[in-house]
Amino acid sequence: MTADLSPLAARARIHAALGDPARLAIVDALTLGDASPGEIAQTLDMPTNLVAHHVKVLTEAGLVLRRRSEGDRRRTYLRLRPAALATLTPPPPARAGRVVFVCTHNSARSQLAAALWRRRTRGDAASAGTKPAPRVHPRALAVARRHGLHLEPTGTAHVEDVVHDDDLVIAVCDNAHEELTGPVRPRLHWSVPDPVRVGTDDAFEAAYADLAERVDRLAPATVGGAR
Repeated sequence: MTADLSPLAARARIHAALGDPARLAIVDALTLGDASPGEIAQTLDMPTNLVAHHVKVLTEAGLVLRRRSEGDRRRTYLRLRPAALATLTPPPPARAGRVVFVCTHNSARSQLAAALWRRRTRGDAASAGTKPAPRVHPRALAVARRHGLHLEPTGTAHVEDVVHDDDLVIAVCDNAHEELTGPVRPRLHWSVPDPVRVGTDDAFEAAYADLAERVDRLAPATVGGAR
């Protein structure tokens, strides 16, 4: 969004961007999770060049952010700006009994997401990894304690030992989203930057805040998820 736009002009640009049915469909597709332009094209059965045009309009309107994948560096993921999410009503996904959050090592993001989901919904949640570490990361344990969550230090698991057919699987890292196929293909993808790569308390706090906002957004839209 152009920095010198007045608040009224900025709102007008957002409304104009959402006035096209195709762009509104893209926004709906991104309301609960992130996706690459190619995934959007496949989901909406839309030509990739048309997706690129609409994404450009949405980005210029300040609705969409782009972020390079931490896995396949050639891929870009799109997400809605958190401020834009507050004005949108997402279509609910299928009924969610248990939610399983998956990342690569099951040592930070997936653990925090599952704990946040249990606290937010009092529902059943689990976490797993594609290449699970032997222990939960110490900084993940620390950030959980700071926010009143409990994580089991040695409670990591492999995705094949955890996921059931009727679970709602959410990948909270790019690598897991790109690696998982077949029956454990994630239903949603949250492109949350890996705090372990940075290795600071601030990075873990940022991951926690990102996950907490997404959990709060998904829970009311999930059948059986709101409490």
